[in-house]
Amino acid sequence: MTGRVQPRIYCLPATKAPIVAVFRRGPTNWSHVGRWDLAERRYDPGAWLRGRIFPRRSDLSPDGRFLCYFAHKPSATWEHGEAYVALSKLPWLTALHAFCTCGTWTRGYHFTEDEDGENSVDTTLPIPYGLCSISVVQFANERRRGWEEAADSPPRDPRDAWDERRNARLQKRQPGGDRLLCVESLGWAGGEFGVDQAVDGLRVAYWLEVDGKIQLLNQLQWADWDRDGHLLVATRSGKLQIWNLDGDGSELRFEEDLSLAEPNPAPAPAWATRW
Repeated sequence: MTGRVQPRIYCLPATKAPIVAVFRRGPTNWSHVGRWDLAERRYDPGAWLRGRIFPRRSDLSPDGRFLCYFAHKPSATWEHGEAYVALSKLPWLTALHAFCTCGTWTRGYHFTEDEDGENSVDTTLPIPYGLCSISVVQFANERRRGWEEAADSPPRDPRDAWDERRNARLQKRQPGGDRLLCVESLGWAGGEFGVDQAVDGLRVAYWLEVDGKIQLLNQLQWADWDRDGHLLVATRSGKLQIWNLDGDGSELRFEEDLSLAEPNPAPAPAWATRW
């Protein structure tokens, strides 16, 4: 009997609000979006899509209200085709604005408060944000959220147009603390979303560095700091957690198990169907 495959999870924290967009993939043909409220310590499940969402090519608005997501839904019959970018209200996927793409080659789009941003989408939205194409660089979402390339990260080959041929390493200092959270890409798992719980094909490893010591975090598939220095994580067993790191130990402050969730499509509430 085949064992249950744990969900693949990737998160996008808002930059100006204690809100996190949670992307869950699994079963294979399904994607799910949730809203993680860090202030209220609450997880709100949202939309299910029988298709694929590419979270590394998606974004959450700075205020945590709007989602810009890139999706591939082979059964789609609308005018935007099967590969499209859409804007919705987290945690729902009802498109308030959408446009077609060049297929799965697109890099996706992120929110910007700079009206003259490079590679901006020529459209006016009824929100205080515009859209720009996501940079072709590993960990583009993380870089916009305060992560920096580590000094020992291999340099990018100028001939590597898609930044795929290196094991890039990024790091982020704990707010108000002395720990360094590190992540490294371990290579591309291929065209499918979920080999070894890869997200958008990219396999990663996390660890902490403090006082010259390294603590491997092999049980994690995603991690970042919140503004108070707590560690936000998604475990490979499918759980969202908040850790309070104190001294040599850690205290679990929050946990939500997403591993048992089953597809349960439901219509979006009225507030999520309009700007």
